[in-house]
Formats: sequence, structure tokens, C-alpha cells
Amino acid sequence: MAFKASHRLARISARKVRPLADLVRGKFADEALDILRFQPHRGARMLEKVIQSALGNAQDVSQSRGQSLKQDNLVIAEARVDGGPIIKRFRPRARGTAYPILKRTSHIHVTLEEIEV
Repeated sequence: MAFKASHRLARISARKVRPLADLVRGKFADEALDILRFQPHRGARMLEKVIQSALGNAQDVSQSRGQSLKQDNLVIAEARVDGGPIIKRFRPRARGTAYPILKRTSHIHVTLEEIEV
């Protein structure tokens, strides 16, 4: 069974979060949280929160179905970071010209799957 969580419209460029998603893809969820905890990047905090949300979703769904779920068996099957809408601003520059400032956003998606050990 797959458990999903996402953070849409995250105010960080997708380029900054993708290497962190590549780092944890395919790892056990608790191992991925340990890896991200020691990364000095702001995107690591965002990805960590999405993984914790997916773990909470897994626990909630298993309790509502009356099943027991071992969190040690959950693997990050999919960690995807897509680009979101760009917020556009303009800054005045020399001789009356305008310089565009692009504030990029991203969508962070995480899917956990239970594996049989």
C-alpha cells in the first residue's frame, strides 16, 4: 500500500531540493530522516517535514483500518520535486529600465510503500 504526502507552493527553487530528494529516494523512511537531519540546507527541513507527514498518514490509515503497521518497513518509493508557479517582481535599474526578479516555487511529493522483509 502506498502512503502519500506533498508540500505544494513551497517557497524554494526546485533546483535546490532535487539533490536532497535524490539522496533519500529508495531508502527506509527512518534512515532518510536521519540523513536529512544532518544536512545544512533549508530544503532538507521542508523534505523532512513532508516525509514525517507521509509517516503520519501511514499511521493514521493503518489505525483506521484496524491493521498494524511497522514503520521500519516503509521505504521512500517516490521523492519528486516539481517546479511550481513563478512569482514575478520588478526592480528599477539604471536609466529607467526594469529588471525582473523571479521568485521560484516548487511542489514536493513523497510516496512511502510498505515492503515485506
